[in-house]
Amino acid sequence: MEVKNVFSLLKSFLKEEDGLGTVEIVIIVAILVGIALIFRTAIIDFVKGIMGQVFNSDIEKEADPLKMKGT
Repeated sequence: MEVKNVFSLLKSFLKEEDGLGTVEIVIIVAILVGIALIFRTAIIDFVKGIMGQVFNSDIEKEADPLKMKGT
């Protein structure tokens, strides 16, 4: 009888999905942050190019976040 109780408890635990959404969101955010860190220079260059086209100015000569880090 006790073994059946343990199996029913295990079965109900496996069906519980309350925290599943939170874990999925945390994993997705961690993956996105990792991708952003890996491709940060390409992302910065892409954004600078688009901003230069939109505002028709030379944004690349203005504040460069990667160069400002060292100074």
